[in-house]
Amino acid sequence: MQTIFVFVKCELGKAYDVADRAIQDVEQVSEVHSISGQYDLLMKCYLPQDQDIGHFVTSSLQLLPGVKDTFTIITFKAFS
Repeated sequence: MQTIFVFVKCELGKAYDVADRAIQDVEQVSEVHSISGQYDLLMKCYLPQDQDIGHFVTSSLQLLPGVKDTFTIITFKAFS
């Protein structure tokens, strides 16, 4: 399993709609947080090891209604 974090910039007034749709419609999205700064949302996603990250982001997240831009962080190791 690979973990990615995706910062999402939304159209004005659409952040809550995007968050709701991501949680409901995209099974790989485990958490969505509203954040301050350049982006509106932060999504934590778990993908199978063999899933193409770029394809997932462009076909599953960027096409959600209300999404304007994304920035993806790929993780290597989780520390506890």
